[in-house]
Amino acid sequence: MSHTDDQVNLTVQRFAVLTCIVALLPICVGALVTTLKAGMAFADWPTSDGQNMLLYPWLNDLRHTDKFVEHGHRLAGVLIGLVSIALVAVTFAKEERRWVRTWSVVILLTVIAQGLLGGMRVRMNEQVLAMTHSITGGLFFTLCFVFAFLVRRRSSDERTRVDRRFSPMIYAVGILLPVVVLGQYVLGGFFRHLGRMLHEHLAGALIVSLLAVVLLTALLRSDLLSLRRRGRWLGLAILIQIGLGLGSWVTKLGFPTFGWVASANSPAQNVVCSLHTVGGMFLLATAAAAAAELLLRARSGQIAELTALFSESPLSSGRNGGLA
Repeated sequence: MSHTDDQVNLTVQRFAVLTCIVALLPICVGALVTTLKAGMAFADWPTSDGQNMLLYPWLNDLRHTDKFVEHGHRLAGVLIGLVSIALVAVTFAKEERRWVRTWSVVILLTVIAQGLLGGMRVRMNEQVLAMTHSITGGLFFTLCFVFAFLVRRRSSDERTRVDRRFSPMIYAVGILLPVVVLGQYVLGGFFRHLGRMLHEHLAGALIVSLLAVVLLTALLRSDLLSLRRRGRWLGLAILIQIGLGLGSWVTKLGFPTFGWVASANSPAQNVVCSLHTVGGMFLLATAAAAAAELLLRARSGQIAELTALFSESPLSSGRNGGLA
């Protein structure tokens, strides 16, 4: 093996990043499919209008936007499947760590499940399945993003440093945030796919923003560089998503106070609303990566207030007494 004791093989790192980037392709095109309501452009699957998916004359549909976008989504799904297979092959060839191999296999199995779910959505023509397919797509991207983050992370980085700024309450916010973001993403799915829960989605946006800002402030002030890096990623995701959320509101619902009238299916509306969905996935992924970093630093005893809290707990005292 060509890696150091604490570093995952460089080729595996590169393939993990490549998988994460390629995963964005079916996700972005899929978001556009939903915006354009093109999910049933073909009534069959895995064929497209009765033809083999890979042999279908895709470029002939440039004037038929719904078929062009939907088939592009299918081809992007095939591409991420091939890349995931390559990731597993490279991981098993280059890396001995069990958790790395297991994670790569989970990514591949998730791609397969995601493809089958998309096919079921077409064959059953069911909007709830379309919404579920979108939500699991966000979870899949999060899986890829956190994997890419973990394999590029060195466990020895800052091993002797301790953060003295994180309180147990802020730590709890950091662990809880991905769950709250996922709930908000589900509410957004209800609105996009079923036309429901707009007000709940807006309320969720406020809650997510408040929690994210609280966590972001703590991350950026952390004594550990790794946590500050997670904070910068999270801050970028928050800014992007807030901007896309406001843009989605204006392009879809209008802003009469300032004389802005929404135009249904305008290019601006289609692009901004689709990107808002992708932004939600990016926010979920960055929040999950921040939570993972917090868990790992807490586990290694590098968050001082947590270490003190657990060392003073009755359970810890009982364990210490037993060992003595």
